[in-house]
Amino acid sequence: MTTGTKRDYYEVLGVQRNASPDEIKKAFRRLARLYHPDVNKEPDAEARFKEINEAYEVLSDNQKRAMYDRFGHNMPGSGGAGFDPFAGSDPFSTIFDAFFGGQGGMGTGGGRTQRGPQRGADLRYNLRISFEEAISGCEKEIEFQRLETCSACHGSGAEPGTEPVRCPRCGGTGEIRQRAPIFNMVTVTTCDTCGGTGQVIPIPCRACGGEGRVRQTRTLAVKIPAGVDSNSQIRITGEGEAGPRGGPHGNLYVALNVDPHPYFVRDGNDIILELRLNVAQATLGDEIEVPTVDGTEWLKIPPGTQTGQTFRLRGKGVPYLRQNGRGDQVIVARVVVPTRLNDQQRKLFQELAKTLEGAEPGRERDEGFFGRIKDALGM
Repeated sequence: MTTGTKRDYYEVLGVQRNASPDEIKKAFRRLARLYHPDVNKEPDAEARFKEINEAYEVLSDNQKRAMYDRFGHNMPGSGGAGFDPFAGSDPFSTIFDAFFGGQGGMGTGGGRTQRGPQRGADLRYNLRISFEEAISGCEKEIEFQRLETCSACHGSGAEPGTEPVRCPRCGGTGEIRQRAPIFNMVTVTTCDTCGGTGQVIPIPCRACGGEGRVRQTRTLAVKIPAGVDSNSQIRITGEGEAGPRGGPHGNLYVALNVDPHPYFVRDGNDIILELRLNVAQATLGDEIEVPTVDGTEWLKIPPGTQTGQTFRLRGKGVPYLRQNGRGDQVIVARVVVPTRLNDQQRKLFQELAKTLEGAEPGRERDEGFFGRIKDALGM
C-alpha cells in the first residue's frame, strides 16, 4: 500500500499493523532519539526524522490510522496517484485555512500562538510558634521541598544539545480538531500526545527525565511580624514550585499555629491574666508584682477587692498588625478561700467571724459583679 517512494508507515516505525497506541509511541520515541538531527550527523538523518514524525502523526490518531489502514497513501477521489491526504499536519487544516487564513479561533495554521510557560503550584507550610514569639515577632528558618527548574536543561525537558520538536499529531497547536460531517461541527480537544504544549521531547533530559523540573530541598528564613495569631498566613511571593517549561514560581503560604501560654489568654489584642488573691490581700489591699509579656509590673490591689474585679495595664497587650499601638493586659481578680487551716489560722478566723455580719441574700442584684464574672468566664 505504498505509492512512489513512500514507505509504509508501520514499516517506518518498525511495528506490526495491530500494534497498540503505547507500542507505536514507544517506537516513535526510540527512533526519534536515534535520528534526531542534533544527535545523528548522517546525511539522511533529517529526512528519516521527518519520515518518522509523519508516520507517527498518522498512526497516533485513531481516525487517521483507520483511513490509512483502509486506503493507504491513496485517498479515493483524490485526483490521481501521488496525492497524499496525510501529508503535513491536520487533514482539515487546508479547509480552515481557506476560510480563515490560518488565523483566529478556528484556524490551525501558523497564526495561532502556542501556549507559553505556566506558573508553578503554590505551597503551604505549617509553622508552630510560641505565644511569646507571636506577640513580639521573630525570624524562623524553615526547610521544605519544592520542584525547581532543572539546571541541566533549563526547564525544556530535552537533553542538553537537543531541543523539543513540534508535536507531529497536532502540528504544534496543542489541540486536536475533529469534524463531524453529518452535523458540520468541529470539536476541539487538548492533544493527548503533547498535553497541549505543542511540542514533544524526542530525547528527554537525563537529569530530570524530561520533566524539566527536579525536587530539591529549600531552606528559607521567614520573618514573623509581631501580633500574629493562630490561622494567620504569611504569603512569600515566588517561593512556591517552579512552573513547567521554565515557567515562573508559585507562592509559598506559611500557616501559623500559636502554642497556648501557661497563664496568659489572648482575646483579640488584649491579654487576659487571672490573678489569685488570698482573703487578706483582697480585704486589706496589697501591692503585687504581676507578670506581663514585657516583664513584671507592680499592681496596686485596693482594699475590698472582689472576685471578677478587673484591672487594666494599658499598652501591655498584643501589637496591632500593620499599624501602631498595642492592646491592654486585663487582670481579673479571683479571691481564693482557704480550704486547709492550721490551728492558729482557724482560731484567728473564729475570732474574726464574731465581728462580721452573717451570711444573707444580697439586697440588690449586683449587675456589675455578674458582668465581670461573665467576661472572665467568656460567657
